[in-house]
Amino acid sequence: MKEVFYRAAQNIDWITIILCCSIISIVLAKSLYYHRFSNFMILPFNNKYIFMYNKKDKLSHWFTIFLSIFQLLNFALFVYYIDSIFHISNATKSANLYFGILGMVLLFFMIKIILNLSNAFVFNITDTISEFLFKNIAYLNYSGFVLLFANILLTYVIKDSKTVVYISFALFFIINMIGWVVVIRNYQKLIANNFFYFILYLCALEITPIVLLGDYFKD
Repeated sequence: MKEVFYRAAQNIDWITIILCCSIISIVLAKSLYYHRFSNFMILPFNNKYIFMYNKKDKLSHWFTIFLSIFQLLNFALFVYYIDSIFHISNATKSANLYFGILGMVLLFFMIKIILNLSNAFVFNITDTISEFLFKNIAYLNYSGFVLLFANILLTYVIKDSKTVVYISFALFFIINMIGWVVVIRNYQKLIANNFFYFILYLCALEITPIVLLGDYFKD
């Protein structure tokens, strides 16, 4: 009994550190770029943030970097909880598993961005693709707040709650779908003229990685 309690306490300790690091990222973003943060917080209801900042530094701005760190830490932790609650894999639930997930998620996003920018360079549409990525990443980062709240509940309040996972995933999906609607609406002419390549992009860089990740955890 003492051993089980000790392991549970250890898990909460390292998870607390992860959550604190993600919160620190948000605090830094808000402290250093207060006005930008204020516009970002109303993103799903108002596109002011997108219109104001999609021409300024785009992906390389420190505000975007801080928010991406926040989102990646929480996204990986949420996936860790999904694996733990639904017993998807047989891996030992520990910090090592979390950092393995974090590494996979980070690698996926880096490869995705590099491939997009490489294609943009080849087809001479770098500015358009950079704006496209900026908008997608903005909504993805915003959904990190949902995951933070879910992770806090799953860690300290309602442990192993499938309801929290379902609701959080639904909100995560809705926020990112709003982002996709905005992107498709803004680039509908470009998508219509290159519809085949758009479908190829969705299959190769959006759908396939999710399927592969699911197969990995099943194994």
